[in-house]
Amino acid sequence: MKDSKEFVTELIHWYKENARDLPWRRSKNPYHIWLSEIMLQQTRVEAVKPYFHRFLETCPTIEALANTQEDTLLKLWEGLGYYSRVRNLQKAAKTVVDEFGGNLPRDYHALRKLKGIGPYTAGAIASIAFSLPYAAVDGNVLRVMSRLTADERDITLATTKGAWEEELSLMMPQGEEGNFTQALMELGATICLPNGLPKCDNCPVRAYCHAYRKNAVLQFPVKSPKKERTKDYLSVFFLVYNKKIALQKREGKGLLSGLWQLPNCNQEKALPVALSEWGILSGNIKNMKTQKHIFTHIEWHMSCYFVEVDVNENKDFLWLTKETAENEYALPSAFKKIWQEGCSLLEE
Repeated sequence: MKDSKEFVTELIHWYKENARDLPWRRSKNPYHIWLSEIMLQQTRVEAVKPYFHRFLETCPTIEALANTQEDTLLKLWEGLGYYSRVRNLQKAAKTVVDEFGGNLPRDYHALRKLKGIGPYTAGAIASIAFSLPYAAVDGNVLRVMSRLTADERDITLATTKGAWEEELSLMMPQGEEGNFTQALMELGATICLPNGLPKCDNCPVRAYCHAYRKNAVLQFPVKSPKKERTKDYLSVFFLVYNKKIALQKREGKGLLSGLWQLPNCNQEKALPVALSEWGILSGNIKNMKTQKHIFTHIEWHMSCYFVEVDVNENKDFLWLTKETAENEYALPSAFKKIWQEGCSLLEE
C-alpha cells in the first residue's frame, strides 16, 4: 500500500482521539483481551459488555476459568450462542495453566496452538497485549482494506485473508502495534460500515481510499455469495409433569452439541409416537406458536406443543422446576421463546 506510513500515523491519531470506551480496553491484561475477542466473535459489542463483566466476576483469572464447572460456564455464556467458544476457552485455559503457569504465552505461534485461537485472535492478543507485529484480520478489517485499496480479490478466500495478514503485519509501527490493530477494528465498526452506506464524510483516512476516489465504495469488498441455508423442520415439546419441566441433553457432537434443550424430534414423526418413545404414555397436548430460529448455515422451523403429562415413565430427561432450570441450566436461544410461552401457560 502506497503512503502506508502516513496512513498508519493518521489512523492511529484518529483512534486515540475517538476510540470507544470499552471495558476490555482499560488494561493490557492478556486474559481480558483474549476473553473479549472470543466473546465478540459473531456478537455485537453492546451485547458483550454485561457478559464480559459477569464472566470475570466468576472467573477472574485463567486458573479460575480452567477450574470452573462446565454447566456454570455455559450458564454464564447463555444468550451469546456458539457455545463451542466457551468450551474451547476452558480447554485452552487448562493448557495455559498446565504448560505456561497460568499466563498466556507472549508468542504468536504458541497462542495459535491453543484450542479455539485462530490467526485473528492470536494476532489481536499478540499485538494488543504484547506489542508484537502480528495483524488481526477479520471481516471488518478485510472490508476496510478492500475499500482503501479497491482490492478485487474475494475476501471469502483464505488466500486473500492470508495476504492481508502478511501486508498489515509489515505495516505495523513499532510500539503502536496494539493501537494499529484496534484502530482498524474501530474504523470498520464505526465508520467503514457494512450493509449500507459507510460514513465516508467522517473517515479519517478518506484521502487514501481508492474506492472513494472511484465513487465505488459499495462495490467493495468482493465476496462470493453465501450458500443457501439448510432447513430443518422440528416438533418441540414443553413437557410438564407434577409442575416440573423436562430438559433433554443433546448429543455430544454437531449443532448445539452437549447442551440442554426442550425435547424435540423431526416433524415427520407422529406426536404420539415421539412421546411414547420417550416414556410419555398419556398427556394433554396443546398447540403453541410456531417458531423459527436461524443459525449460520441452518434454519429451524419449529411446531411447538405444550404437554401436561399424566403418565410418565421417562428416565432420560431432567425434570426441573422453572426456577431451578432458569437459575442453573443454559438453554440455547433457539428455545427461548418456546420456554417463555410454555412458562406462561404453566402459570395459567
